[in-house]
Amino acid sequence: MSRVVVVGAVNVDLVVQADRLPGPGETVVGPGVERYGGGKGANAAVAAARAGAEVRYCGAVGADDTGAGALAELRAEGIDVTDVAVLEGVATGVALIVVDVQGENQIAVGAGANAAVDAAVVRSAVARSAGWAGCVLVSTEIPSDAVAAAVETAVAHGLACVLNPAPVTAELVDLLRLGPVVTPNRSELRDLFALLETGAVDPERTTVAEMAAAVAARTGAPVVVTLGGDGVLVVDPERGVAPLPAPPAEVRDTTGAGDTFNGVLAAALAGGATVSEAGARGVAAASLSVGTVGARAGMPRAGAIDDAIARGAPTG
Repeated sequence: MSRVVVVGAVNVDLVVQADRLPGPGETVVGPGVERYGGGKGANAAVAAARAGAEVRYCGAVGADDTGAGALAELRAEGIDVTDVAVLEGVATGVALIVVDVQGENQIAVGAGANAAVDAAVVRSAVARSAGWAGCVLVSTEIPSDAVAAAVETAVAHGLACVLNPAPVTAELVDLLRLGPVVTPNRSELRDLFALLETGAVDPERTTVAEMAAAVAARTGAPVVVTLGGDGVLVVDPERGVAPLPAPPAEVRDTTGAGDTFNGVLAAALAGGATVSEAGARGVAAASLSVGTVGARAGMPRAGAIDDAIARGAPTG
């Protein structure tokens, strides 16, 4: 049985579709605005649940209609939200997103209740899941001490831990020594590498594989770099470098593709897959997800992921 604890942010996404993304100081106009469930943690939890995992979620929302709606959406996916705090006097997090005709996006987030996720609550939630969960997935749109509590408690209880460093913060460097599976995208990998190298090496002149190897040398665990339409690159200190190309996809909106990947990766790891096998499932799922507007709307279920792999997506 695949069982996952997800610790991270819960947002509501307000999405405008426009012909192109705005430049600095520029206004673009779209035909309307649409509301979707969001937040990297919550999105990944939905992806894991649709991929067949039992999921417990730990985070925070405001005691407002927006928060109530966000929790109702998670419950509708079968996600246990017992460990989501509902905070008085604090707004639920909101993301403002512009999507262009190629499916690329720009995102600004108002953290709201996500900035008040409590480290003690996280530590208790993860500890209580020891013996139940197979993997803990942590994203970093919450306070650094809450991220640290999740990673440290998962490792202390022998649970596999996936750390999605979005965004990268200086505090993450100390957590790398605990050996989580780290899942940066290209820009996040550059930021992590720059922190590790303290500016001595120019990340612009260093390959993705070299930067990932430097991070893996610090963690002693695989680093899985998401590369958008190019799939992912797995850099394992023991098994070397393994590219997992993405299958062809019709792209309407890339919002949430990385969250889809992380949720499905964690679900597969919790079910006993290797990192490469889990990465292949994540790539297939993310490629399916970009065909629909909205971070969660296109997230596939387990059968669709199986079918995509059977049609020739990488198997790991």
